[in-house]
Amino acid sequence: MGAITFDISLAFYFCAMIFSLLDLSKSTKTKIFPKLMLLSALVGFGFHTVYIFYTGFMAGHVPFVNPREATSFFAWCIFLLFFILEYRYKVGLMGSFITPLAFLLMFISFILPPEMKPLSPVLRSQWLGVHTVFAFLANAAFAMAAGVGFMYLVQEHYVKSKHLGGLFSRLPSLHVLDEINYRLVTAGFPLFTIAIISGSIWADNAWGSYISWEPRQIWALVTWLIFGIVLHARLQRGWRGRRAAALSILGFLTIIGAFAGLALLQKGSHVFL
Repeated sequence: MGAITFDISLAFYFCAMIFSLLDLSKSTKTKIFPKLMLLSALVGFGFHTVYIFYTGFMAGHVPFVNPREATSFFAWCIFLLFFILEYRYKVGLMGSFITPLAFLLMFISFILPPEMKPLSPVLRSQWLGVHTVFAFLANAAFAMAAGVGFMYLVQEHYVKSKHLGGLFSRLPSLHVLDEINYRLVTAGFPLFTIAIISGSIWADNAWGSYISWEPRQIWALVTWLIFGIVLHARLQRGWRGRRAAALSILGFLTIIGAFAGLALLQKGSHVFL
C-alpha cells in the first residue's frame, strides 16, 4: 500500500507541476490551469499523507529517519504551507514557483534506494519526532520564503522596466509579496529555533554534549544566523523588499547545502535530519 500511495501522489504532483508551468506561460490566458494545478496538488497531497501515516504506522516510528523518507516529508511540508498560503492570500501563481521544487524533492525520494535496516538506538528517542517535525516545517517555511522572494524579484523587474504586461498583472503586488515573505520568515525562525534546542537536548541525552560541532550542526547554526539577520534587518533597520527577498533566497541555499551536500558526503551522526 505504501508504494502505491507514493507512486500515485508522485503522478499527481507531476500533473500539478505541468499545469503550474502551463499557467506560467505568457501565452496562457485561461484560468483552468490554476484550478487543475490546485486540484492535482490536493489529490497528490491526500495520497502523500496516507503514505506518510501508513509508513509511520508500519515502521513504528516517525517516517523520516532516512534520506528517502526525509526528502519525501520535506516535500509534504512544502505543499502543506503552500495550501495554507493559497487559502490565506489566494496566490495561485505561487504554484508555478513552488510545485517544481516540491516535485523535484519527491522525484529524488523516488529514485533514492529504500533502507530497511533497523532504527539505530540513538534514534529511539522521544526527541526524534519533536526535533525533525519542527526542523522540516521550518525548512519548508524558508523554502516558501525563498520562492516568494524570487517572485518579488521578478515582479520588481517588471515594475522597474515599466513592462506591466505578462506576469505583472498576475503576480501579487510587491507589498503583498513582501508581507508573505515576512510572515514565512517569522513563522520559520521560531520553528527552527525549537528544532535546534530540541536537537541539542537530544544530543546531550544521547552523547553527553549539547553540540558536537559536526558539519550539519554548524550549517544549521549558519542558517539560523542568516534568518536571524533577516528578521533583525527587517525589524531594526527597516530592510524590506529586494534585500529581504535576496537574504531569504541566500538562507534557503544554505539549507540546500546542508540537506543535499552533506548528505551526499555522509558526514555526521544524522546526515538526513
